[in-house]
Amino acid sequence: MTSFRKTALVGGILYLVTFVGSIASAILVGPALNDPAYILGAGAGADQQIGLAAILELVNVFGLIGCGIAFFSVVKRVHEGLAIGYLATRLFEGAIITISVVSLLSIITLHQQVAAGADGGALVPVAAALVAVRNWAIVIGSNMAPFNALMLGTALYRARLVPRWMPALGLVGAPILITFVIGMILGVAQVGTPFHVVAVLPFFVWELALGLWLTFKGFNENSPIGLAERARRGTAETSGPTQAALAAEAGAA
Repeated sequence: MTSFRKTALVGGILYLVTFVGSIASAILVGPALNDPAYILGAGAGADQQIGLAAILELVNVFGLIGCGIAFFSVVKRVHEGLAIGYLATRLFEGAIITISVVSLLSIITLHQQVAAGADGGALVPVAAALVAVRNWAIVIGSNMAPFNALMLGTALYRARLVPRWMPALGLVGAPILITFVIGMILGVAQVGTPFHVVAVLPFFVWELALGLWLTFKGFNENSPIGLAERARRGTAETSGPTQAALAAEAGAA
């Protein structure tokens, strides 16, 4: 397996890891988000569930940062600015989502303090504030993905590293999703509306398709970058024996 194929495989797997981590975390975190008085009555098992959700969200963070690192060298061959921008937005995305993880762990701490005898009534507003911080961290953090998609999608489209319909879907879906997030911040768009579905669906398909394609197919070996990589490998293979022979002659002399 060549380094070119390994890069695609690692990046594709990491994209799929972000899906598993983020979706599973969103399912498990329900008790803390849906009940404002969670810290007053939930059992220890619920704390473990929320702790697992926090761990899975960290898996998502490490996966998305890993994507930025894995694809940096490839995107850089297309355009250095796109490569730096893609990595920077991935790092920012991970940093903001990490705030949501800290909020979840803080809610667990409040629940344990109430169980130990602290004044639950005084801590409920604090827990509600932490839930709000978590929700907005997810909105802003995870929705940095359209920005890095504009950069990665542009590079993949230009270089023909994957079928062009795939990055085209991301490039079309990214502005729609960005518009929806701005609408949420301004209070004119809400989750669960038709606009939400239209904004999320193309982007969801783009990221899932990209992860699956890179995992099982890899980058297009006949793309300009792929051909250059093959030529580089061929040069290295042919120059290897020649260099060894020269070194042997030098040693004999």
